[in-house]
Amino acid sequence: MPRTDLPEVDELLAKWGAGDREALRALIPLIYEELRRVARQQLRRALSPHTLQTTALVHEAYMRLHHQFRGQFQNKSHFIAVCALLMRQILVGYEREKRAAKRGGGVRNCTLEDVHAVMQGRPVDLLDLDRALTELSNLDAEQARIVELRFFGGFSIEETAEVVGISPATVKRHWSTARVWLYQQLCGKAHA
Repeated sequence: MPRTDLPEVDELLAKWGAGDREALRALIPLIYEELRRVARQQLRRALSPHTLQTTALVHEAYMRLHHQFRGQFQNKSHFIAVCALLMRQILVGYEREKRAAKRGGGVRNCTLEDVHAVMQGRPVDLLDLDRALTELSNLDAEQARIVELRFFGGFSIEETAEVVGISPATVKRHWSTARVWLYQQLCGKAHA
């Protein structure tokens, strides 16, 4: 993620946290391209075509932020990370609706690029991944957060360390452990 932190971004985040709804409206244009990058990355991971476009995903995340959150963010990286997680929730929700409408048909898979070596290129079902991440969160919330930031947010090791508040070495260790755990969970689902 490019380091384009502007003082007004932190100022707008603080105003929004204090209840100024207009601050969010002023904030989005300053970081819009970064949000689009995160959305493109998430949509690109889908192997089958998705009806949601990059701009629509960003706008859906904005609407959820506007209606459901009153932000208390540490900085811009923290805000982008939350937006990435919202986008994940939106995509998982769309997948659930799509399956419900088709009674389980049209399963959409995604490939974990960063886990590619561990998964040996096997496709991973988005809903299975979401379930596995929820289970990982119950076992180790920090590892789940690292996976979310790295996979869904596109954060580097260093950026993840900054948002989570731990060393890059610890992020690497947790990332490695989480990938192995996810592999075991997702392969077990695939063969069950």
